[in-house]
Amino acid sequence: MNLANIIESHPADAVALISRGRTTTYGELRDQVAQLRGGLQRLGLEPGERVAITAANNWYSVVSYLAALGAGLVAVPLNPQSPPAALQSELDEVGAAAVVLGPTSRSTFDEVDRSEVPSLRYVIRTGGGSDGDHDLDELMAGDPVPVVDVDPSALAVLVFSSGTAGRPRAVMLTHANLYTNVQQALAGQLDPQRADDVVFGLLPTFHIFGLNVMLGLSLATGSRVLLVERFDPASAIEAIERHGVTVIAGPPTMWAAFAGMPGVGPGAFATVRTAVSGAAKLPVEVARAMEDRFGIRLEEGYGLTEASPVVTSSGGTGAPFGSVGVPVPGLELRIVDDTGADVLVGDVGNLILRGPNVFAGYWGDDEATARVIVDGWLHTGDMAVVDDQGFLYIVDRAKDLVIVSGFNVFPAEVEDVLAQHPAVQACAVVGVPHPYTGESIRAYVQVAAGASVEEEELIAFCADHLARYKCPNKVWFVESIPQGVTGKVLRRQLLASVDAPLDD
Repeated sequence: MNLANIIESHPADAVALISRGRTTTYGELRDQVAQLRGGLQRLGLEPGERVAITAANNWYSVVSYLAALGAGLVAVPLNPQSPPAALQSELDEVGAAAVVLGPTSRSTFDEVDRSEVPSLRYVIRTGGGSDGDHDLDELMAGDPVPVVDVDPSALAVLVFSSGTAGRPRAVMLTHANLYTNVQQALAGQLDPQRADDVVFGLLPTFHIFGLNVMLGLSLATGSRVLLVERFDPASAIEAIERHGVTVIAGPPTMWAAFAGMPGVGPGAFATVRTAVSGAAKLPVEVARAMEDRFGIRLEEGYGLTEASPVVTSSGGTGAPFGSVGVPVPGLELRIVDDTGADVLVGDVGNLILRGPNVFAGYWGDDEATARVIVDGWLHTGDMAVVDDQGFLYIVDRAKDLVIVSGFNVFPAEVEDVLAQHPAVQACAVVGVPHPYTGESIRAYVQVAAGASVEEEELIAFCADHLARYKCPNKVWFVESIPQGVTGKVLRRQLLASVDAPLDD
């Protein structure tokens, strides 16, 4: 098998990609991928070697990804906006033999010290070679070659993720992991994606949500992908209407931008039949605002890179707001206590899962792998609860749990309350050492434009909704709340960047 074969069966004249105003049909895409596949082989790259791809959401990223897979190589999609030092470190960590540079990432790469990446033999540039580097167009000028057949267990992709084990690590995903999860996601939908769909391709392809949900599902079903390199709410709505977009998947930050955008008519999303939120917890008020304003029912799902990534979906299940739905077919899921015993329905516990989409381990780190895969079960590091109807709710990351005087406090619960205050634009909650209670709650708040609020007011507001031990002892006002590319709050970055004493 080879995951790259997912594009082989679709009609040649069906549009596959819309990138930078140009369309590419599935027939053209197959030819282009086969030509680049041949170019990679002629360079001397061998199956199993790692090829990094630093490109935004465009034609270059898709063709390079499929060509690498089809040649039996291991694709390593990297964030094109990473600083040179981070890019250098990741290239060296995976032992990249080659790197494909998209149009916007060439200048960043030029600041990388290549002597610190001894494995790197080939640099492939778009728009012309430089100092012995190779030009992408020239590599595609030769004869095409067929897809290399690989074992299902062969490594297909390395995706960097902080995941369940702390610092960013390269997650090893096989051809079978990725293909299986595409089929699980399709089987878990009441109205699955189909060939006549037009998909809004905002999710970055260097993130597993974008790589295997947005792109993988679309290519598997023969859908048309409108690739979006940068997000601007006004331009996005214009593109959705112009192209008749039917499927949108994105992080909560995208949906919040849509929900709060002024001057948009109720029919802006009239063509959309499937709207999915993932990668971070979706605020209930955002989901309600999208439904009330545009008639769009957001389907919230849950996943993680180590699961390729889809674990649950609420699509077509009737799950209430706040729930991430039910597991996709073929996946076993348990909620356990610290001893490994299953908790009672309604009790919070550690979420673990087992299935064919679970990753092969962390690249070069057997110790970290052994910490998260125990007796065949992936320990996600997330705390969850299931209700009487079998709907799953993610409570918080286990590592973010704060213990105040022996009581558990989940930051997300406090954040949900703070977010309801009209003066709060964004917020984040962390635990900090406290001399008497072990830990205390500290909140970081970004005040909405034109609003004003005092620390005491916010603390009192929390006290009206939460037990006293869950309320912040301190509120620190910041210009912005740092978030990852998918909208996850970077709590550790807040602690590191704000000079704050221990709370009294």
